[in-house]
Parts: sequence; structure tokens; C-alpha cells
Amino acid sequence: RDVALKVLPEAFTADPDRLARFQREAKVLASLNHPNIGAIHGIESSENTQALVLELIEGPTLADRIAEGPIPVEEALNIAKQIADALEAAHEQGIVHRDLKPANVKVKSDGTVKVLDFGLAKAVSSDASGASATTSATMSLTASATQMGMVIGTAAYMPPEQAKGKPVDKRADIWAFGAVLFELLTG
Repeated sequence: RDVALKVLPEAFTADPDRLARFQREAKVLASLNHPNIGAIHGIESSENTQALVLELIEGPTLADRIAEGPIPVEEALNIAKQIADALEAAHEQGIVHRDLKPANVKVKSDGTVKVLDFGLAKAVSSDASGASATTSATMSLTASATQMGMVIGTAAYMPPEQAKGKPVDKRADIWAFGAVLFELLTG
């Protein structure tokens, strides 16, 4: 099958934080199975090269589409619903994307939307029962890879608490979703 490869540049394989973030993305994607989230097929290593083997998703990013101007309301709502479905699936698994933006969303020719790039995703326990075994591994990676007061993500789509380096939860993705929806409708 045709796949996409996301290769970690060789210079970054020696950086433990970058490598941990790359491996975290693989684990996060492997824990998610949803038609609106880009799938992972595996992670490959060869000497100093690390690569994620991902679902090949043809089509423009939302950033490309928005650059052409406002998207008609009916189409924008269809796209927004699929993004919301993807976020809901991630949130149900205790995963916060933390970098939702038009460049991280693709629209296939059949209209299917795929949310991509979970490289900054963070696992959080959303209920009293705690994290599942899948998110527990991710949480330990996250704890070492991000620190309190560290700002990561794309500023234009960050809620105030994320921009200030404070802890975030699924509401950060909801904020970013609102910004993306606004751009869809206004261009």
C-alpha cells in the first residue's frame, strides 16, 4: 500500500526530547482508531534514522483551502463536524491534541476530513478512574518531554492558559477548534 513517511531528521535523533516526542506521537496515534484521524501503520528505525509509517492522505490541508477564501457554510459545517468527531474520539481516550490548526487537517477528495500531527499531544486523565494502560505510557513520556511553564504549539490557536505555559486539558482543543471554525467561515 502507499504510505506517508514522517522522518525525524538525523540531527534530532540524538536529542532525547525530540526523540521522545516523536515516539510519543507514534504511541498516541496507535491508541486512536477513528475515521477522521490519520492512522499510523508503524514506526521504523534504521541506524540513526527514525520514521513513522502513516496513512497516505491525499488532498489539500485546510490551510490551503482557507487561503482560497471563505468556505461555504454547509461545507464548513461538514468539515467542522468531522474535526469535532476526531477531537471527541481523542478526548475519550484522554488525549489532548494541543496543536489543532488548519495546517494539521487534510480534506480528501471525497470530503473526508483527517486530523493529523499528534506530535504535541498530551495524555491527561479526564476522570476519577485514571488513565488507561495505553495513556499511562504516553503520560510518562509527556511528563519528561514537557515542563510546567513551557509553551508549545502554534500561538494563533492557543487558549490563554496554554500561551502562558499553564496546564491544559481538552478545553484547549475546543478553543483551537473555534479559531479553525472562524477561519473556515471567514477565510
